[in-house]
Amino acid sequence: MENISKNLEIDYSKNQLNEQEANANPFFQFKKWFDEACLIETAPTAFTLATATATAFPSARILYLKEFDESGFVFYTNYKSRKGLEIVENPNGAMLFFWANSERQVRIEGRIEEIDNKQSDDYFAIRPRESQLASYASEQSAVIPNKQFLEERIEKLSIEMPDIIERPDWWGGYRLKPVRIEFWQGRPNRLNDRLLYTKSIEIWKINRLAP
Repeated sequence: MENISKNLEIDYSKNQLNEQEANANPFFQFKKWFDEACLIETAPTAFTLATATATAFPSARILYLKEFDESGFVFYTNYKSRKGLEIVENPNGAMLFFWANSERQVRIEGRIEEIDNKQSDDYFAIRPRESQLASYASEQSAVIPNKQFLEERIEKLSIEMPDIIERPDWWGGYRLKPVRIEFWQGRPNRLNDRLLYTKSIEIWKINRLAP
């Protein structure tokens, strides 16, 4: 078996994370890191979303964060997609941000719930028309015969749909409401800094984890 990591290992050394400087509120700490990531990362809003079926069979994919505050982290998708169906079966989920240039990760775990219709309507209304049409044309995660099939549906809808397109019932937003948020800062010799925030009632407790 070929050892592919022999010449690819990275010794992280750019930053450090300690309890004295970390914000007691994990959402404020996330905003600090997110703002810094926006300055140097190619896709700072990209994250991996992990969901699972009722029998705990997992799946993961890359999405884009659209907004966040102390109520949670919001993303949008097709409710009938694989992730949407899994959220119905099992609302527990996890998000992972990896900011390579910052040598940082943020792991967020909690319960996923639909946001209210008005918030989904407002966001859909500001999407580019092409993205709105795609929401109607694509039965996300369904098997299709070929790429041409989708392109023809888009072309047909672009003619048929009105100038103002309303949000379809099967598309909208979710909010992950965290109970655990871990901030990971790469350090030399794999002695990485890891601070875990866990929620108990309305209080966040901070613990350092072994790397």
